Amino acid sequence: MSQNMMSVSSLNTKIKSLLEATFMHILVEGEVASVTYHSSGHLYFSVKDDKSAIKCVMWRSSVSKLKFRIEKGMHIVIEGSVGVYTPRGEYQFYAVHIEPYGQGALALAYEQLKERLKTKGYFDTHQKKPIPKTVQKIVLVTAKESAALYDMLKIIEKRWPLLEVMIVDTLVQGDAAAAQIAHALRYADSLNADIVVVGRGGGSTEDLWCFNEEKVADAIFAMHTPVVSAVGHEVDVMISDFVADLRAPTPSAAIEMILPDLQEILYTLSENEKHFSQAVGSKLGQSVRELRHAEEMFRRTSPLRRLEVSKTEFSRLEEEFRRAISYKMERFSSVLPNQKELLGQTMHLMLQQKEQYVDYLANKLQLSDPRLQCREGWAQISQNGKPVTLEHINKDEIFVLEDTLTKIEAVCLDKKVLFDR
Repeated sequence: MSQNMMSVSSLNTKIKSLLEATFMHILVEGEVASVTYHSSGHLYFSVKDDKSAIKCVMWRSSVSKLKFRIEKGMHIVIEGSVGVYTPRGEYQFYAVHIEPYGQGALALAYEQLKERLKTKGYFDTHQKKPIPKTVQKIVLVTAKESAALYDMLKIIEKRWPLLEVMIVDTLVQGDAAAAQIAHALRYADSLNADIVVVGRGGGSTEDLWCFNEEKVADAIFAMHTPVVSAVGHEVDVMISDFVADLRAPTPSAAIEMILPDLQEILYTLSENEKHFSQAVGSKLGQSVRELRHAEEMFRRTSPLRRLEVSKTEFSRLEEEFRRAISYKMERFSSVLPNQKELLGQTMHLMLQQKEQYVDYLANKLQLSDPRLQCREGWAQISQNGKPVTLEHINKDEIFVLEDTLTKIEAVCLDKKVLFDR
């Protein structure tokens, strides 16, 4: 069976990861095929071209920011990401911003730069640096007198006032802003901070355009310090968002994403202390109960108690053995005379039988004696150790005559045949 086999859930999860990692913050252009404004405030619609269609959804928070109403047949450009609903294995487009088709040169430049940087590997997941779980020093790259900086400092003071904060002032709007941001990022990277946040508050596409400049993307990509891009509002997706190690929808959200909440930590510590005290108390109570149980078991199984039990059992077995022996002795004392008489009779009978058998063997041996079986005057004839008859012995040949008492070696002097066969 193939080692690459996977479950349906695993397949859908992999498809979800692949699609959502590949199609993040993209623009899709098409004609509205159907549209439904749901009572919940969400917008469900689909867009198509001459060959295919795709289902789309825009959540209430984004719908409330739309400047126009979506209608069937309208030609639009949708900004968002592809998502997968794994329980049903369905994918759809999650829209965060919608504009009428044909918004101009800035949009085209944005897409061209985005594609160029993507080809260079600026957006690759494996290029992203991990965001540290513990932050002790942070650098904020933004306008020094901006509302975004004020919001970030206010969140820092609220969530983690122990943090060391460094501010690198830079322009965040206008033609010279991109070069200043790039320079500020390079300087921030040299300050040995745990993380750098670059960004500004909301504005028009033109106001935010400096964060779509290639020189800013190059500076972010070259940094060794993890970078968070926090530009504009949630619907504003900049080139810096794709290149940075983490994208935050707003500057305030960036601080909330990377810093722990002091109050939550204190509450967690308090809860942990309470749980720990309860656990220790429970453990101590359990240990006391186990100790008492062990003491009781020790008393029951102590060597002295076991020895006493063994002595009692030994005395009982000894008494039982004595009774058994006495019973056996009484029983066999009455049987022994009869057994003795029976044994004597049996031995006498066996001796008589053996004597008769010895006599039988002696007679048989006497009858089988070879010396008694040979008649007088007869002898055994042999040559070269083999029995032969006289007809096989020729004149002048040596042969042997042997009876039960005598063995003679002889020579045939003459031979006569008495009868012919």
